[in-house]
Amino acid sequence: MQTGHVTTPFGARPMTLALVKRQLQTAEAKPAGSIDKWKVFRDACEAREKLGVADRAIAVLNALLSFYPQQELSAENGLVVFPSNAQLTIRAHGIAGTTLRRHLAALVEAGLIIRKDSPNGKRYARKDRGGEIEDAFGFSLAPLVARAAELAQLAQDVAAQRREHKLARERLTIARRDVRKLISAAIEEGAPGNWDAIENQFIALATRIPRNPSPETLADIAEEMEMLRDEIVNSLEVFTNSEKTDSNDNHSGHHIQNSNTDSTDELEPRSEQEQGAKPNPAGRVTSEPIKSFPLGLVLQACPDIAMYGPGGAIGNWRDLMSAAVVVRSMLGVSPSAYQAACEAMGPENAAAAIACILERAGHINSAGGYLRDLTRKAERGEFSLGPMLMALMRSGSMQAQTSRPANG
Repeated sequence: MQTGHVTTPFGARPMTLALVKRQLQTAEAKPAGSIDKWKVFRDACEAREKLGVADRAIAVLNALLSFYPQQELSAENGLVVFPSNAQLTIRAHGIAGTTLRRHLAALVEAGLIIRKDSPNGKRYARKDRGGEIEDAFGFSLAPLVARAAELAQLAQDVAAQRREHKLARERLTIARRDVRKLISAAIEEGAPGNWDAIENQFIALATRIPRNPSPETLADIAEEMEMLRDEIVNSLEVFTNSEKTDSNDNHSGHHIQNSNTDSTDELEPRSEQEQGAKPNPAGRVTSEPIKSFPLGLVLQACPDIAMYGPGGAIGNWRDLMSAAVVVRSMLGVSPSAYQAACEAMGPENAAAAIACILERAGHINSAGGYLRDLTRKAERGEFSLGPMLMALMRSGSMQAQTSRPANG
């Protein structure tokens, strides 16, 4: 039976070049073998949004397939079904006649079926003398066979997108819960930090979640929520580490820092060894712990950091580290970059480095990139805060002299 030639619709229904194209594509596909009709139906059902057909149209397609007598769709057995509208209405669960015609047209437009109209527009089959169907007029299911692989791929894509959407929603739900509870815990237990600003940032992120978000939108908001969570965790980690350090120092009776802010002998190391780098027998440089400088010296060189401390002041290293977390976020330094700096320099020196970067923010294009560069130098034993602090102190002194009014 011929199923691949181009046919035109009966009556007032127009013929379009799009219909011609779909029929030619179906004919050129030359589907071989057979395919399970309910498998291809499930694929079409899964991909219905990509195909642009509604649920009721899929119900009509289900009804059409129920009139095909075999389980396997095959060109050898013919691919045209010819039920009347009354029969289709019954099997489509009582769908109204006008609605039925609209969804049949939608299935044709989507390229899932092809009309094969008789001369008078009726649907019927012509049989030969042996009782075999010689020709039939109705709806051809050939596109389903020709597009079986395409429909299967579309169904897989939809399933993958659904899974991506689910994973993104799970990521956002977990990150959102973590941020909410971490903020509450920090406030209740009196951890230092600008929690009002962080709370406002959390609320702003939460209000950006649309009612029906795409997987991409969910992933973007989840990533920002995770960054906020990392920032909070980093701040709390610095706080808990400083509490542990203070507790150990109080127990042993020693101070973390030398309180003599007037001593400048150790500010600018004269050799690589003094900066924390030490050559090993093979001639390579190995890293040693970087010395910390007095808090008073850091605040003298970097006065701008003070306004970001708890209550607008910094009285100890814990306050400086808390302020550094706030400034880090303000300068656009990622949590991972700051964490790497803490590991390479120590939390006190990393906080002091942030204070130095803040002081020179107008001259630094990328604060995050600058901090990572300092971190790499610290890992190689080539970094010391001394030159940075002394340069800032000299700069501050020169500015003060320049701004001082001349005598009479």
